[in-house]
Amino acid sequence: MTRKAFFISDGTGITAEALGNSLLAQFENIEFEKVTLPYIDTVEKAEKVAADISAAHHEDGERPILIDTIVNEEIRQVLSNTDALKIDIFSTFIKPMEREFGVDSSYSVGKSHGIVEATRYKERIDSVNFAIDNDDGARTKQYDQADIILVGVSRCGKTPTCLYMALQFGIKAANYPLTEEDLEKESLPDCLKPYEDKLYGLTIDPFQLAAIRHERRPNSRYASLDQCDAEVRFVERMLKKQGIDFINTTTFSIEEISTRIMADRGLKRRIS
Repeated sequence: MTRKAFFISDGTGITAEALGNSLLAQFENIEFEKVTLPYIDTVEKAEKVAADISAAHHEDGERPILIDTIVNEEIRQVLSNTDALKIDIFSTFIKPMEREFGVDSSYSVGKSHGIVEATRYKERIDSVNFAIDNDDGARTKQYDQADIILVGVSRCGKTPTCLYMALQFGIKAANYPLTEEDLEKESLPDCLKPYEDKLYGLTIDPFQLAAIRHERRPNSRYASLDQCDAEVRFVERMLKKQGIDFINTTTFSIEEISTRIMADRGLKRRIS
């Protein structure tokens, strides 16, 4: 079964998309064709969207799913006339809260994703810059400033995890690739030894690692299954020997990996 789902917002669409994806993910036997439409902030734009939804219904023979975070009442009225399963996130959650608090919501567009506080925004940017500057062991002299240092073999997910932690949590995350030479010694590189309490390991299934590396360097020793298997076994043995926590990234998303690291190490998010 395939259904079309529209995520619609008069802002960035991030909230509608995030909550919508979480809801749709509960229906594993249905394939969703997803369309995100941000900045639907005029009646004219809403009328065009309504026409597209009606066309999708006519074409597919099934009602589209409409998940929105629209604030403007006129725009919401236009969308309410469409023949779709409508999930109005704001009215679903905000109306009960208004009744509970005894006050009306401000109904501000983009409130959760705007630059509300300059200091927090700067912390986000500083953390992202730190992750970029300290990618792949580029600046080990800055490790004293790091909140966490991810270690593991090449292409096991260190860089995207660091960037996600920086962007979403304001965490200063560095990463260091353990080379074949490091693994053969079964000991940490000298530059990491002063920061053992900040280290966290990432490992991965050798078959998946080989597939990822093959896209980068096809038919190379670097991408061979034997090489990947040897490196993974070495790194896991070394991390266990050193008593360093690690997670196998094979079946986890970047979001799950990052959240697990935050919880394991008791790191507190600096931005919201």
